[in-house]
Amino acid sequence: MKKMKKLAALAVAALTLTASLTACGGGAGGSSAGGSSAGGDGEFVPTKTITWTCTSSAGGGSDIFSRKIADIMKNEDLVNGQTIVISNETDGAGEVGRNKIATTTMNADYSLLTFNSGDLMPMVTNTANRSSNFRILAIMAVDKQLLFSCGSATGKTAYAKTGADMTDFAAAIEAAKNGTYVVVGGSKGDDIATYKALIEELGLTEDQMGYITYDSTGDAITAALGGNLDFVMSKPAAASQYVESGDLTPALALSTEHFGGNLADAPTLSEVGDYENVEVPVWRGVAAPKAMSDAAVAFWTDALKKVSETQTWNDEYLVPNQLISQYMNSADATTYVTEFEADYMAANGLS
Repeated sequence: MKKMKKLAALAVAALTLTASLTACGGGAGGSSAGGSSAGGDGEFVPTKTITWTCTSSAGGGSDIFSRKIADIMKNEDLVNGQTIVISNETDGAGEVGRNKIATTTMNADYSLLTFNSGDLMPMVTNTANRSSNFRILAIMAVDKQLLFSCGSATGKTAYAKTGADMTDFAAAIEAAKNGTYVVVGGSKGDDIATYKALIEELGLTEDQMGYITYDSTGDAITAALGGNLDFVMSKPAAASQYVESGDLTPALALSTEHFGGNLADAPTLSEVGDYENVEVPVWRGVAAPKAMSDAAVAFWTDALKKVSETQTWNDEYLVPNQLISQYMNSADATTYVTEFEADYMAANGLS
């Protein structure tokens, strides 16, 4: 089986398992320096500002995810009245921010990190950093991508200049096969993995249907709206407002099934031609420094569980952004992420 399809299948299979672990303190890490506050029976209670690092730019799916959780925690009084500050750190495609969190010892109990499959894949490919260098606090949801076109008459690409119907992905495939360079843009990590799985299934090369990597989905959408891309890859969260405004049109569902709402018209790849559907499900989670104390891990995994159970999380995040609810506590999430990492590394010849 082709290795990206194998990885996607492994991801889907793992997400259907119910982990047997129930403890939330698994993994390394003892007491952290500079900031633990114990309540009764040694429990952690936050008493100062929490810093939440997001290694994607503002406006992208990871940023939306981070800010929605932070808002719910504040509004539901889950953080003892403390402030949560979101810090977007995109240097080195986010690797600088991830490494900073992995190695933080001071205020480790007050340091959170948005950590997704799209962060893990480039991290283990390009650096020596591994998931074992973090405390995995929770997995919250599963996401999938679509391709969108802006259909701009002022498109600057070779394909746009042909005057083609930019919403017809079947026509774009044929154009690429016949020598017209088609440009897809998106973020890093899981977007790149999905793009590679897509062109492999289509029998195209990167010289026929190329990919431009941006620091965030928001940046890629900006490029698409400027006429610099033929198609932009995005999860529903980052693209929904542009679909509503008519600036983006769903052109292809990178999924085994249709999306709903205003994305329902996007065909799957098997409906576009004689191809198998392509999807690389994206898990969205939260991590922390390895130095975070067990008491703080217990607090944060419980707080994230409470967030996942709120009506706000369902109505204002999962439903409008068409994600699949998938809460896992720290122990279960650690097991899942460790297995996902091992599968990905094996599939890509990494050690």
